[in-house]
Amino acid sequence: MNAFSAAVTRIFADPHMAVDVAWLPGGTSLGSPVRAIRQAPDDLTSYGGARIWSETVRIDVMVAEVAEPAPGDRVVIDGETFEIQGEPIRDREWLVWTLDLRPA
Repeated sequence: MNAFSAAVTRIFADPHMAVDVAWLPGGTSLGSPVRAIRQAPDDLTSYGGARIWSETVRIDVMVAEVAEPAPGDRVVIDGETFEIQGEPIRDREWLVWTLDLRPA
């Protein structure tokens, strides 16, 4: 384990930074617990001459816990179910996935 992976592991273990979520691969009901950092940034998208504002929900999960997330996988956060939309994006060090979610 290098310094970066050790730091990421500590960040995800911190109760002030990450939360427990249920990971449901393929949307199945048999999930596994993982740690996630929840983000809910506002997003501005340009379309033609218009700018569209929307709320988003994203989470970061460790690659060590979720090896291959895919669109259609589901995540339960505080009793609310979300589905991955779009392709997951890995960070530069290949330690963390960023997942774009939508309500399921």
